[in-house]
Amino acid sequence: MTFFSFFAFVVVQRLAELLLARRNEQYLKKRGALEFGKGHYKYIVLLHMLFLVFIVAEVTYLKKAPSPMWPVLLALFIGTQFLRVWAIASLGVYWNTKILVLPHSKLVPKGPYRFMRHPNYIVVMMEFWIIPILFQAYITAIVCSLLNMLVLSVRIREEERALQELTNYKQSFQKISRFIP
Repeated sequence: MTFFSFFAFVVVQRLAELLLARRNEQYLKKRGALEFGKGHYKYIVLLHMLFLVFIVAEVTYLKKAPSPMWPVLLALFIGTQFLRVWAIASLGVYWNTKILVLPHSKLVPKGPYRFMRHPNYIVVMMEFWIIPILFQAYITAIVCSLLNMLVLSVRIREEERALQELTNYKQSFQKISRFIP
């Protein structure tokens, strides 16, 4: 497994997700969706861009090789991708990288959302560990994971507040844990 072919896959996947998010955003805004969290969204984008830059820099300049545990880590990465696709497919047009809420929507927990409120954030947290560790980029794993925890602590509060204000989120998800199935 070469780093740059794996890295190219991750970048193409992220670009495809951004295109999907943009299409979903247009669809939702035409139907009256409101956007929340604009103030912190730029930091999420910056963190994800820095994550990609940091991993390339650490692997390239420090001449990192794939981990001896790469088959296990690759299997974990593939598992996270199944969870990612399941989460995105379960939300359909409501999935987005931004916090977009359609007022008075009736939310129904389905897919992985029946078991946890934020499976997509679990995927991102896992990727911020798995991808760098796959190539022994431990500095990137630690720094970006800590920054991601900080950003998500703001993001999740803002998202849940918006959903509670404008939808039946509290009633639908009150018995579902944030992260633990």
